[in-house]
Amino acid sequence: MGWLINGLTPKDPTPRNCPHKAEPFWQASMEAFRERGYVQGQNLVIECRWTEGQDERAPALAVELVNLKVDLIVATATNQVRAAKQATSTIPIVMWGVIDPVRRGLVGSLAYPGGNVTGLADDAGLEILGRRLQLLAQAVPTVSRVAALHPPSGATPDPATTPLWRTILEAEARALGVTLQSYRVQGSEELEGAFAAMAKARAEALLVVPHPFFGVHAQRIVNLAARNRLPAIYPDRFHVHAGGLMAYAADELETARRLPAYVDRIFKGAKPGDLPVEQPTKFTLILNLKTAKALGLTIPPALLIQADEVIR
Repeated sequence: MGWLINGLTPKDPTPRNCPHKAEPFWQASMEAFRERGYVQGQNLVIECRWTEGQDERAPALAVELVNLKVDLIVATATNQVRAAKQATSTIPIVMWGVIDPVRRGLVGSLAYPGGNVTGLADDAGLEILGRRLQLLAQAVPTVSRVAALHPPSGATPDPATTPLWRTILEAEARALGVTLQSYRVQGSEELEGAFAAMAKARAEALLVVPHPFFGVHAQRIVNLAARNRLPAIYPDRFHVHAGGLMAYAADELETARRLPAYVDRIFKGAKPGDLPVEQPTKFTLILNLKTAKALGLTIPPALLIQADEVIR
């Protein structure tokens, strides 16, 4: 099995062994594989490739996996899934971490994907950005100016700039009495400048738009938010474990546990095009009270009781 990842290469990587042992998603996924009878190093060989957050590397890495004649490719995020799909029309591809795979042309429909791609979408409906804005306003009741950090423009569309998403987000901002300030970075070298611009515009909080780019640079973004004393809501738990204030997202560990079910069914003869794409049904709110304290912020009890995970 090939595993195409948009993240950073671990220290001392051994591609055949995929050393992600400390990573919660990897641990949960490997446990679910074992429950289905697949043990890495015994009857399951995994070849991992990392793009290091550089989208342009994905096509060559996908071709490399195809040339290894893997039986299946697991790919995370739109760019990696697209690269794998362009590299092969016959090897099954199981995706995860993709927002709106139909609109992005990766599958024909959620119910009947067709082709060689299926898996788990990262869709939470059009309301999720609005819900994040609501939660941020609950955490910082006095907020009036919220900076929205957008990823580089390119092959992977930014959900917050599509007309319907933007309409919903702006409508939620108006309902909350909040002014949105948008900042787009074209690369990691622009992050410092974006946060400097937020400070100059007196932004009082930060909403980070979901995108793999922000996952790769999670620690740096969290550090910049802390340096500028910006309470921030992020699109996944990893930012909060890196020191971010809060996140609201589909439960990544549930996704990790569901992923092997697709692989298992395909290994047993199912065609990926016949397997409906799943959407998340479980969402988690994660709060970091240590970060709140460092920001001089008291999380309201009404928000605290909604949290699924609290870092103290």
